[in-house]
Amino acid sequence: MSLVRPRDKHHRLPASELARIVADARERTLELVKDLEPAQFDVCLLETVNPFRWELGHVAFFFESFVLRLLGHAPVLADGERLYDSFKVEHDSRWSLPLPSLDETLAYMHQIQRLVVERLGDREPDAEETYLYLLATLHEDMHGEAFTYMRQTLGYRPPRIGNATPPEPAGPHPGDVEIPGGVFQLGAAENHPFVFDNEMWAHPVEVAPFRIAKAPVTNAEFRAFVEDGGYEREDLWSFQGWAWRQSVALHNPVYWRNSGSWRRMHFDKPVELEPHHPVVHVSWYEAEAYCTWAGRRLPTEAEWELAASGEPDGDGGISPHKRTRPWGDGVNDTVYGNLDSRTIGCVDVGAYPDGDSAFGCRQMLGNVWEWTASPFYPYPGYLVDQPYREYSAPWFGYRKVLKGGCWATRSRLINNMYRNFFLPDRTDIFAGFRTCAVD
Repeated sequence: MSLVRPRDKHHRLPASELARIVADARERTLELVKDLEPAQFDVCLLETVNPFRWELGHVAFFFESFVLRLLGHAPVLADGERLYDSFKVEHDSRWSLPLPSLDETLAYMHQIQRLVVERLGDREPDAEETYLYLLATLHEDMHGEAFTYMRQTLGYRPPRIGNATPPEPAGPHPGDVEIPGGVFQLGAAENHPFVFDNEMWAHPVEVAPFRIAKAPVTNAEFRAFVEDGGYEREDLWSFQGWAWRQSVALHNPVYWRNSGSWRRMHFDKPVELEPHHPVVHVSWYEAEAYCTWAGRRLPTEAEWELAASGEPDGDGGISPHKRTRPWGDGVNDTVYGNLDSRTIGCVDVGAYPDGDSAFGCRQMLGNVWEWTASPFYPYPGYLVDQPYREYSAPWFGYRKVLKGGCWATRSRLINNMYRNFFLPDRTDIFAGFRTCAVD
């Protein structure tokens, strides 16, 4: 049975382009760990963190499983499933597995990389092969972001990547924009080059008119909530949120410190809290409590996607054209957003005005992931993806949708339709939020 979905049958990339992005993803992965000490590859057991050595083997094994083996290559690592299959290896057992040494792991990664590139050879891949190469590459991009926030979680120094000069301080970007109501096509269109199964397919949803913030909530805005006793007031929190807040005993965002003035931990060092940067490393529960305190609310997934990708029709409604990125279609440049780890951290929410959406929302891609009000559920007519059956289906109903990517997200991965999904208690990811008016 073909692994290619009907939409993919005409989408092909040249072998040279596939080889380039595969090499780029692997180069970034290795850059993210090359400065670590040997002991740092085997961290102690933490609920949300994998051992770096396991994670390295996993991204290589994904290429072996979803590219080489599916295209007919004999197994390279005989016991790979027992070691690196994330759905066969329980999270808590990954520290006690008989993993290959670091040198052996790196050698395995290089071997798989060589075989994957050699397979492209001098011929042009068909649609099935293009799809599999893209799937494995984007999977590695996701883990590259995980390597980055793992370093933050463990208090390691920042990764030594990124060569862009941060933009000049741009300050806040306050206020709301008004979004007209109407029927909006939520999800990915069938002519989009590559989509994940949970983005399929665009379907009509009715959206009432709403007002959404031009920019994400800033550190200064969230500090006002903290200093007004927001973490001590049970009335601001949902039942589940208050239970979580009590269990973790937080009185402010997880990396904030107050010793006369507010500072935050940026990887291994405290820095002055930047007032106009977006608040980051906050859970969905914290975002929800802030909204209650501020008399605001989180946008739904449909509202967020409409604000990012919709266009006015000139008559007070919504145009049928939908943008792939806030600033347009098929355009990806450093002037539009804080992506690709160009800067190792966030920038002011007023930065990157060229990346505004048609309705005037800023930084809807890059800087921080944004929590939405929506639980993660499949779209109508959802079909489990082939071959990566475990990408979405096990997580429906338990997680919240995040949109927009962050500074560590690869630009080739992210677009307006991309759906990230995490449990509402997660604070380790680079997540913030923007709010909507309560009308």
